[in-house]
Amino acid sequence: MAKRGVSEAKMFSQRCALVSAGILLGCALTPSAGRADEPKPTPENTIHIQLAAPVPPQKFAKPPKFFISEVIDRSGNPQPMVVLRERGGVFLDRQPTQIAREAIEQSLKAADLLAADAPSADLVMQIYVFHFGLAHGSGLDFFGKVEFSVMVKNLKTEESQEVQAKGTSIANAAVRKKNIQKNVQANIEGALEDAVRNLLRGAQLKEAVTSLLKNNPSASAAAPSGEMAFVLGNGDNGKGNGDNGKRSKSEAQER
Repeated sequence: MAKRGVSEAKMFSQRCALVSAGILLGCALTPSAGRADEPKPTPENTIHIQLAAPVPPQKFAKPPKFFISEVIDRSGNPQPMVVLRERGGVFLDRQPTQIAREAIEQSLKAADLLAADAPSADLVMQIYVFHFGLAHGSGLDFFGKVEFSVMVKNLKTEESQEVQAKGTSIANAAVRKKNIQKNVQANIEGALEDAVRNLLRGAQLKEAVTSLLKNNPSASAAAPSGEMAFVLGNGDNGKGNGDNGKRSKSEAQER
């Protein structure tokens, strides 16, 4: 009897273990409540981010032509188009890399600094997007942040320099869903404009352009050497006229 009781207890224990394993397997295969509540993009919760107007780049002594080769996402965010998960979520209508490219190209094109392709460009830009969207705020406001790094390269010399740019914008929080989306959109657009301005009007880009094109004949020979030749030519003519004047004066004295 004792052995039979032990055997039944052992079988019961095995059955319980099998049931527990089945429950765990079912839980693993069944979507969790958090996944079920994951927000989905809809026309109502999707926003369109763009610059209100092109950002005017800084002035260059000889304006170079830029070409954007690649825009690469380095944020590490598996869902870069999700900018807010609360209240049904807020989504971007396209990838942050595409938005960044459009904003920079729009500003360069408006200033006639955008090349049609890499071979016709003086400098080529490769852009790495490290952050695009909202950042951690105080909980009472939306903290928009756009950050990217740009490798500016001279394809002829193979030299390159890094230019960093960051933009931020803060708007007050809202309660209504429409106001939340409006604030989020205004926040990200403000941060994007700030980042593009810091890139195109910053000292880092100016130093990079000056350094990378310092030995470029097309960039440096046009104005300075031409002016130098003109000045020297006038000086030579002046000296020649002076010599002619002295010679005429001597001949007059001899007469």
